[in-house]
Amino acid sequence: MTDTTLTGGCACGAVRYTSTAAPVLTAHCHCRDCQRASGAAYATVCAVPRAAFRVDQGETRSYRSIGDSGHGVVRHFCPTCGAPLFSDVEVAPDLTFLRVVSLDDPAVVTPTAHVYCASAQPWDTHPDGLPAFPRMPG
Repeated sequence: MTDTTLTGGCACGAVRYTSTAAPVLTAHCHCRDCQRASGAAYATVCAVPRAAFRVDQGETRSYRSIGDSGHGVVRHFCPTCGAPLFSDVEVAPDLTFLRVVSLDDPAVVTPTAHVYCASAQPWDTHPDGLPAFPRMPG
């Protein structure tokens, strides 16, 4: 990734955001919460510094769940179209986790791992050769 600015938003265009920093990590997350929120076997996420992230247009709705750490995860989505956008994770207060599919150009980031594979669906294989971790590596 050569440009550090990432832009994105929801499917209907009501919510828009910008990150002025490159992701510090990008991964396919197989946790049950990401499965449920995405309606798929995993969600691809990238983490950007919270200080570099801003919502430029619109307001999100959110809900809070408890992650495997026992701490909260707040998932933000568009109240109009329901598109998942980003998450705030209490154990990583300096980061915002963007849903890669919500980026204007998802191809600008490249996943480097599969995480939370302990809860991956048995019919979902990972032939891409990326490292796979049962949880989030420390």
